[in-house]
Amino acid sequence: MQTCRELGIGTVAVYSTADSDSLHVRYADEAVCIGPPLGKDSYLNIPRIIAAAEITNADAIHPGYGFLAENADFAEVCSSSGIKFIGPQAEMIRKMGDKNTARETVIAAGVPIVPGSEGLISDVEHAQDTAEKIGYPVIIKPTAGGGGKGMRVVSEPMQLEKALATAQTEAQQAFGNSGVYIEKFVDSPRHVEIQVLSDQHGNTMHLGERDCTIQRRHQKLIEETPSPVVDEELRAKMGAAAVAAAAAINYEGAGTVEFLLDSGRNFYFMEMNTRIQVEHPVTEERYDVDLVREQILIATGASIAGYTFSPKGHSIECRINAEDPEHGFRPSPGELHVFHTPGGHGVRVDSHGYASYRVPPNYDSLIAKLVVHADTREEAIERMLRALDEFIVVGIKTTIPFHKQVLQTNDFKSGVFDTGFLDTFTYRVPQVS
Repeated sequence: MQTCRELGIGTVAVYSTADSDSLHVRYADEAVCIGPPLGKDSYLNIPRIIAAAEITNADAIHPGYGFLAENADFAEVCSSSGIKFIGPQAEMIRKMGDKNTARETVIAAGVPIVPGSEGLISDVEHAQDTAEKIGYPVIIKPTAGGGGKGMRVVSEPMQLEKALATAQTEAQQAFGNSGVYIEKFVDSPRHVEIQVLSDQHGNTMHLGERDCTIQRRHQKLIEETPSPVVDEELRAKMGAAAVAAAAAINYEGAGTVEFLLDSGRNFYFMEMNTRIQVEHPVTEERYDVDLVREQILIATGASIAGYTFSPKGHSIECRINAEDPEHGFRPSPGELHVFHTPGGHGVRVDSHGYASYRVPPNYDSLIAKLVVHADTREEAIERMLRALDEFIVVGIKTTIPFHKQVLQTNDFKSGVFDTGFLDTFTYRVPQVS
C-alpha cells in the first residue's frame, strides 16, 4: 500500500472480523470485510475476495505472501474476472507449486536436485523401495504447500510406514492434498535462497541470495544477505541455476528459488516460491530496490531489460513473533499495551501493529519484521542488537529476547552454523532487574 501510494494508485484492504483493527485496514483508501476469522470463510474465500474487488472497481489484486498467494485457481479466477493478478500466471504457479512437478521441471532445465522419488509415493511399498534405493535418512515432503507442514524425517526403515501415514494426513489437512514424495535427507545443510525477477518479455534476472538457515521446525526466524558462506563464484552458479528454473516456466514477477547447501558447498533445488517472501526486505535494503514496486510494474507490462543493481553492505532481518520462547514458543496473543519500535540509521520496521492493538489468536504469530543494514556483517549484528534493545513490547511475550541471545552466540557471529542450530541452542530466561 505504501508503494501504491507513491505510484498514485488507490488501495483496497480486505479483512476478516478478527483483523478489523489491523493497521492495513486503517491505511488503505477503502476497506471491505470479507468474513469471520476462520480462513476458509474469509481470506481463503475466493468469491468474497473477487466480490470485494468488483464492488470497489479494483483493477488488480496483490496476493501478499500467505493464504492464496500461491493458489493457481485464484490466479485463474482473477484473470477470468478481468482482474490482474500481480504475480505469475496460473500455469506457472501450478508448475512450481506442485513440488513433484517442480522437481521434474528443474531437472529438465539442468538444475541440481536432491536424489528422491520419481513421482509421488503411491503406497508403503513404493516408499520402502525408494528409501532403500536412495539410502537413509530420508525426508517425506508434501507436494503442495510449505512452511514445514507434512514433513517427516525418517532415520530407519521401521519408522517409515507411520511417518508416511502421518505426513499424508497432515498434508491433506493443511493443503487439501495428501500427495507426498521422498528425498534424501541432507544432513546439516544451510538454507540459501535466490531472489529472481522475470518480466512478460522473457527477461529473467537474480538479485543475489538470502541465508535463511536459522529456523525452528522449518520456520525461518532470522534471514540475512549476503550469506556468510557464499562467495562470488558460488553466487554466480546458484544465481544461474535459479534463473534457469524461472526461465523454464516463462516466469512472471518476483519469485524465490530455494536451495539446500551442504557442507561440501554443493547446492540442491528444494522448491520455488511463486510470490514475494516474508524476508524480501533484506534484499531490498542491500540492493536498494522496492521489490513490490517491481512486481506492480512488471504486472503492467514493464520490461526489466537493462536493469543493473549494485549490492552494498549487509542486511539482517529478525522476525518478531507473538510467541513465548520460555515455553516452547507457544503463541502469545493479546493487547499491545506498549509498542515502541526502534529507529535510527539503517533500521527498518514493517508491522501491522501499534499500541493498544490486539494481536488475534487466529493467524500467523508474526507481528513485525525488524531489518537492519550496515557496511559489514559485524556492524549489522551490532546494529540489530541495538535495535532489539530499543524495541519495547508490553502486554504479550515476543521473540525479541530470543533474537538477542542468538545474535550474541559465537556460532552466529562466526557464520558457522546449519539448520540444526537451534537443536543445541539453550534459551536463557532473561533476568528482570
